[in-house]
Amino acid sequence: MEEKLAQRPSSCLKIVLFGPESTGKTTLSEDLSKYYSEPLVPEFMRKYLQKVWDLERRICEPQDILPIARGQMQLENEKSGQADRLLICDTDLLEIKVYSEAYYDNFVDPQLLKHALNNEYALYFLTYIDVPWTPDDLRDKPHDREGMFQRFQQTLDEYQKPYMILKGDRQTRLNSAVKKIDQLLKTHNQ
Repeated sequence: MEEKLAQRPSSCLKIVLFGPESTGKTTLSEDLSKYYSEPLVPEFMRKYLQKVWDLERRICEPQDILPIARGQMQLENEKSGQADRLLICDTDLLEIKVYSEAYYDNFVDPQLLKHALNNEYALYFLTYIDVPWTPDDLRDKPHDREGMFQRFQQTLDEYQKPYMILKGDRQTRLNSAVKKIDQLLKTHNQ
């Protein structure tokens, strides 16, 4: 069953937007997908949890983590087959791992951890907390933004994942991301 967490091989360059809630990941991932005319892998967790909230008025529970992870990988694997040279991922399994640890006393399902660490991406864009926090049905940590940011950055450092911190307004972040992606595409295609 956990083969559903495995990343299928792909020749495209994969980029992940990574970081705490309400830091502009979805906005930037949509901007990048449009700029490059390449597929976007949306965040499955948000859609899944919104449905749970709307239907059951409950928050995420530990038994939701693996279905969320499976849904995220299904979307990524489907979209990677549609990508020409670049795939923009608005989250990945490593992000789900960080949230699992943050909400469930450092617990991470071993299968989630295994695949989160095995999956490969060219770069993580770690989005900084310098954009306004926007409340919604699912966001719940407006007072621990710095702590959550540090948790995300420590995870990337611990597992030696390649990353770049993005700060500034929407256009500044887009410009920085495009510059870095263009560099990566040049070397990826050689």
